[in-house]
Amino acid sequence: MMIKTIIKEHHLELLFSKGSFGIEKEGLRTLMDGRLALTPHPSVFGNRSFHPYIQTDFSESQLELVTPPQTALNEQYQFLTALHDVANRSLSEDEFIWPFSMPSVLPEEELIPIIDVEDKKEIIYREGLAEKYGKKKQMISGIHFNFSFSPDFLNALSSHFESEEVKQQAVNEAYLKLSRNFFRYQWVLTYLFGASPVCDPTFSDDVKSYSRSIRNSPLGYHNSFDHTVSYDSVKEYASDIEQMVEEGILLEEREYYGAARLRGKGKAVSNLLTHGIRYIELRSFDVNPFDAMGFSYDQTQLVDLFLKTMVWMDKDSDSQDVEQGMKQNEVTAMEDPFSESHYKAEGLALIEEMKQTAKDLNLSPDYQNVLNKAVRVFEHPELTLAARTVRAVEEEGSFVNLGISLGKRYKNLSYEKPFLLRGFDDMEMSTQLLLFDALQMGIDVDVLDKHDQFLELTYKGKTEYVRNANMTSKDSTISHWLMGNKTVTKKILEKHGYSVPKGNEFSTVKEAVAYFDLFKDKAIVIKPKSTNYGLGITIFKNPPSKESYEEGIRLAFKEDSEVLVEEFIEGTEYRFFVLNGRTEAVVLRIPANVTGDGTHTVKELIEEKNTHPYRGGNHRAPLEKIKMGEIEQLMLKEQGYQFDSILEKGKTVYLRENSNISTGGDSVDMTNQMPDYFKKLAEDMADALGVKVTGLDLIIPDLTLENTDTQAAYSVIEANYNPAMHMHAYVHKGEGQRLTKKVLTMLYPDIELS
Repeated sequence: MMIKTIIKEHHLELLFSKGSFGIEKEGLRTLMDGRLALTPHPSVFGNRSFHPYIQTDFSESQLELVTPPQTALNEQYQFLTALHDVANRSLSEDEFIWPFSMPSVLPEEELIPIIDVEDKKEIIYREGLAEKYGKKKQMISGIHFNFSFSPDFLNALSSHFESEEVKQQAVNEAYLKLSRNFFRYQWVLTYLFGASPVCDPTFSDDVKSYSRSIRNSPLGYHNSFDHTVSYDSVKEYASDIEQMVEEGILLEEREYYGAARLRGKGKAVSNLLTHGIRYIELRSFDVNPFDAMGFSYDQTQLVDLFLKTMVWMDKDSDSQDVEQGMKQNEVTAMEDPFSESHYKAEGLALIEEMKQTAKDLNLSPDYQNVLNKAVRVFEHPELTLAARTVRAVEEEGSFVNLGISLGKRYKNLSYEKPFLLRGFDDMEMSTQLLLFDALQMGIDVDVLDKHDQFLELTYKGKTEYVRNANMTSKDSTISHWLMGNKTVTKKILEKHGYSVPKGNEFSTVKEAVAYFDLFKDKAIVIKPKSTNYGLGITIFKNPPSKESYEEGIRLAFKEDSEVLVEEFIEGTEYRFFVLNGRTEAVVLRIPANVTGDGTHTVKELIEEKNTHPYRGGNHRAPLEKIKMGEIEQLMLKEQGYQFDSILEKGKTVYLRENSNISTGGDSVDMTNQMPDYFKKLAEDMADALGVKVTGLDLIIPDLTLENTDTQAAYSVIEANYNPAMHMHAYVHKGEGQRLTKKVLTMLYPDIELS
């Protein structure tokens, strides 16, 4: 069957260029001195029986990070990046992930810990591997690249055949051709990506010289038999593996370590016969020590195009070609890293064929750029990963020294901005925190819409949908509308006997301005009726001038069609985060401010304060940058200053009267200092509103006082249906409160935690 002919005749190039991609990345937990960590798998990851992303392989010390199938290469890499942040921040302070395929400093064989899991069959299987191959070889780590054609392409391909049997055969043949040609030319990837030229003597003292890839050489971890598995058909492939298990050559089917493994609906190879090939698992890649994820985005692009070419090319390898390719791969793995490839001409010819594939499929110019780099590496072997590794080892003084240096550096990258989750750092920050916790806890995550912060979460078959990290099925649609309408919120709370500020509601600027005389002698707050994040709010602690009042009205109407003017309540404003009936966090928010030094202008002081790493924009940092807009200018004017005014030393001016973090305010955690009386008040208010998740803003003049018949000890000014959680987790001052994990335990009360 000529797959390429079918694709071209029926114009399936676009569908053929799509696919599904996944990566499994192994890495040893290592102590800061380079020794293998012998501690158990971190309990913070929960039960490995259910964890879809963070597993262990042979040993308790060997992490395995698994990305779910992604329909785009960049999404696959983003997910892998996020998993590294989760893993790095979850390990103990004295551990990091070893950045090489070849192991860190190993103890004696008997001290290397086999995994300790509930399923005893898993332990028995690994004990068999240890006896057969030795524990040290099991500690070699690598990258597995998983690929499947897009369902749309496979459906289009099979639609040109009549019987179901022939349709499945067509799909199988596409994967089989890919596999056969992969074996024939995998040496090209070993030349380009081989990155295990050296090992520590505790692994083996037989390594006397550098090579491109010890892992792919005879010293690596391979099946200890001479039998070959046929890729001529699914039937032969399955039969060969089953026969070796029956004869005791393999302990189990999964012991077959071919560089390309065919995967079906279930784990048993017999399923391939009934359900066909679903995807292919490629296992020959070394961990790239020069990429923090162990496999660079350039590598994923080149592998993607390599696989497409294996199908697109006219050549279809037979069993002899497969055997030749395996021999060439072994020779390549054992070459000196600084020498030219024995098969340079063939490698360059294949790259030209890959260029033609990219052109035929109209792929992004990025692919051509990656191929041009590959040509340069063939022309200059000193640029291979193996050669670069050798130079770096010699510069650092030893293989272990280099591993420690790189491993620590990559761990530190995950801590540079611990409030972000790389890979998803273009999303709203509370959503990033929830994503981090979900990935750590072992909850299946599907990002349905990045722009709208919409997630699908699944744990033990139960699916929940979450928006903005705090909008869940536990709250109804009407509860969100209720909290979003400040007038309705106030009326309901007032009916339940809670103290709310008095005020008026206006539908036009003209109407609001006409009421100025009613407010001219009062401290007031002007705010939009239904907006969030403190947008359009102006607070006058002293009676405003008519000009300032009209300006505040105009700014509020920019954000909403209706505006509230309320009495200003003297006191301190606190945000109470109520979750599932409990006040889980309280934060004091100080309005945006700067303090003078007698030298710099207000503008310069703002710019300096905005350089703090906790400050950012669009809710992607714990604290928002202070803006210099119309509201800030108006508030400065009320205090007798302008942006170019030089503040005297020690003088503090406020750029906003509202204390929202989203408008540049500072946050101070008060959870443990807040009296239980006020926490209970907030919980009762949430109950009165019928909501599970809310942020209640209370003005409290004196924390030592409680309500009396004649005097309220507080005033509730609003309830928020989308209360930011990141401002509680990373505060300007005090102990942060991690709320996102509590949202997840509300959704999944039976989740297994450490």
